[in-house]
Amino acid sequence: MEQQEHIRCLIIGSGPAGYTAAIYAARANLSPVVYCGLQTGGQLTQTTTVENFPGYPEGVDGNQMMTDLRAQAERFGTDLRDGVIVKADLGHAPYTLTTDEGHTIEADTVIIATGASAKYLGLADEEKYRGEGVSACATCDGFFYRKKTVAVVGGGDTACEEALYLASLAKKVYMIVRKPFLRASDVMQKRVRDTENIEILFEHNTLGLFGDNGVEGVRLVKRKGEADEQVYELPIDGFFLAIGHKPNSDVFKPWIETDETGYIITQGDSTHTNVPGVFAAGDVADPHYRQAVTAAASGCRAAIDADRYLREQGII
Repeated sequence: MEQQEHIRCLIIGSGPAGYTAAIYAARANLSPVVYCGLQTGGQLTQTTTVENFPGYPEGVDGNQMMTDLRAQAERFGTDLRDGVIVKADLGHAPYTLTTDEGHTIEADTVIIATGASAKYLGLADEEKYRGEGVSACATCDGFFYRKKTVAVVGGGDTACEEALYLASLAKKVYMIVRKPFLRASDVMQKRVRDTENIEILFEHNTLGLFGDNGVEGVRLVKRKGEADEQVYELPIDGFFLAIGHKPNSDVFKPWIETDETGYIITQGDSTHTNVPGVFAAGDVADPHYRQAVTAAASGCRAAIDADRYLREQGII
């Protein structure tokens, strides 16, 4: 029978939040163990150039940046492991967690840094052009489309925010909206309608993307299934998804308080969850910013909170 492993600080996730938490926890002698999850390095490994993370004046490849963070975490003695946490019992400390290989862990503290996955339409072209014209983050990638033409998919507040941000950079912004109306708040709708270089394409669905050197256009259908259905191609340089994110928090929901979407709720200005000794960092607890730098900052805070908790409990 496998002997249960006891860990002082377990970090779940290997994006900017997870790796930064590991750096701080390791330097505090917490002997952190990181389970990297399904996508080692997180969503930034699907990004080509990152230009808005401090310390890289010429920008940096997303994979390279995560490799740098991983190496820094390893330098201080972090135990980095492949694998996914598939079960969690957070009913009492120490907490019991199980990996996809059936390995059981007891942890005095847990830092959840599992991120949030952008929702996509499910088109094969989204994967084909990922990083070559397809993006789920206007703040991250909008700069690359200065004076160009882009499209934003979605009709809610997030889509309007993305469209307004892109409108300050791009020559033209199309909003592809499935319904005959926007779901966004009245204030956001007014801002969009008052922005000259934003055009809303109501009752439109995306059929696909095309282009030999990245995205060069989108295939659309207007009033799908109706007598006046119209299929046409629209030239664009960038295609932005703004139909929401899904926080990767399902495995913790029986124990951890979340909002209606699944974002983990933290206490006050800390990273504490409703379970003592369990902390949340990065996009899994951030429905507002979703940036690498804010995720890294929250990873730092989570490690400091974990260290203070362990000391207050007399564990270290």
